Amino acid sequence: MSLAQFSKTAIRNLFHKPVTEKYPFVPKEYGERTRGHIENDISKCVLCGLCMMRCPSHAITVNKAAYTWQINPFSCVQCNYCVEGCPKKSLTMKNTYTKPDTQKTSVVLKYSAERIAGEEARRKAMIEKAMAAKKAAEAKKAAAAQEAAPAGTGKAEVQ
Repeated sequence: MSLAQFSKTAIRNLFHKPVTEKYPFVPKEYGERTRGHIENDISKCVLCGLCMMRCPSHAITVNKAAYTWQINPFSCVQCNYCVEGCPKKSLTMKNTYTKPDTQKTSVVLKYSAERIAGEEARRKAMIEKAMAAKKAAEAKKAAAAQEAAPAGTGKAEVQ
């Protein structure tokens, strides 16, 4: 590089703002299509398990009995399959990366106590409704059998 080119570059840099980013002080802005990490809005989630079935790296675990949804972010490959398959759209792909940590941790989300109580009440009501429907079907079947019995009491003669 000649002295003339160097002085031209040096003078131009004196009158322009820096090209570099002030990263620690100004957070980096990622593009909208950046695949960073998965977030779940547990208030919308119904724990159906479709995200767990679609995850190729088995990073997501859904436990319906314990009302928990868990993801291991270090196993996640950010393929977006779980987000596309979520019927309630509770999963989203954020365009920021996970924060660095000294230990590998899992993100565990659990239903609130009020929601667990509501789910238990709903499940109990569904069981009671199913039992009532079963009893009604049995009673209807018994009534039909009872009606058919008096009409067919006579024996047909065979010739």
